[in-house]
Amino acid sequence: MKSNDTDKKSINKRKIGNLGEDQAIKFLEVLGYKILERNFYSRSGEIDIIAQDNSIIVFVEVKYRTNSSFGSAIESISTKKIIRICKTAKFYLKSKNDFEARFDVISINKDQIEHIVNAFDFVE
Repeated sequence: MKSNDTDKKSINKRKIGNLGEDQAIKFLEVLGYKILERNFYSRSGEIDIIAQDNSIIVFVEVKYRTNSSFGSAIESISTKKIIRICKTAKFYLKSKNDFEARFDVISINKDQIEHIVNAFDFVE
């Protein structure tokens, strides 16, 4: 495979990811969440969406699937990925006071959205 083909695949993967995140944001807004950040980066990693649900800061990992042949969304999140998300969340929370935090996963499979509230605990 030529490097140009690889570049096109990564661009298409990012476009698909953005579409999934767009759907997830609309879904969360309908539920009354306030979107604080999208694609928040730190040296430790990236968080797809940071939202506020009442007094809780919610760190949301979005998984977009066209089929379920690779397992569920929560199964596809490795321990290594969870640790990176938690480190990034910790960095984000340093500038915030008195907020609870939780980690949600939104799985989008075609037009079906599954929201897993409190999908995993904070790990270091």
